[in-house]
Amino acid sequence: MNSITILDDLVSRYPILNDNKSEILVATECIYNAFASGKKILVAGNGGSAADAEHIVGELMKSFVIRNRVVEPSIEAMLLEKYGDDGSELAKKLEGALPAIPLTGFIGLATAFANDVDPQVSFAQQVYGLGHEGDIFLAISTSGNSRNLINALMVADAKGLVTIGLTGRNGGMFNNYCHYLIHAPEDETYKIQELHLPIYHTICLMLEFEFFGG
Repeated sequence: MNSITILDDLVSRYPILNDNKSEILVATECIYNAFASGKKILVAGNGGSAADAEHIVGELMKSFVIRNRVVEPSIEAMLLEKYGDDGSELAKKLEGALPAIPLTGFIGLATAFANDVDPQVSFAQQVYGLGHEGDIFLAISTSGNSRNLINALMVADAKGLVTIGLTGRNGGMFNNYCHYLIHAPEDETYKIQELHLPIYHTICLMLEFEFFGG
């Protein structure tokens, strides 16, 4: 299995996404290049898109479809050397991970910043503190107009991150702030969200096969 067959499978199940193939492939290549260079991805969204952000990170940080995402040999050897049988058993249970952080998960920081400063700048603050040049910032918004995400995109761009938006047909203000966009071809929020899931599953699947497919 490779990226082309994975994309073809997506379109066979969701023909409405045929025109999005190039957008999905370009976004995946950007994320692949970041991971291959030792960088990470930050992901954020609001409401249902916050749940999607957490979901994406879960697929990247542990096995998704491939069940033998083994730990790096150097880490396995070090665990064995330092901790003997306990280290060896631990290494067998670890899985190969692609470094991803959901900005939706920092509830203490987010609420403190919202209370003390401005809730619309909470994601931007996290991007400022966690993001580095060459990292990816993936912003998910069905409208493309979420102010807290736009603020985060601005900071990401200023810090040299690559910005990717996952949005709806129109794209909203994301069109002006994202380096790359995937436009799910629907207009109603729930219909856009219904397409976001197979899109990001496909991205995660392509990345998994590129890094762990053997």
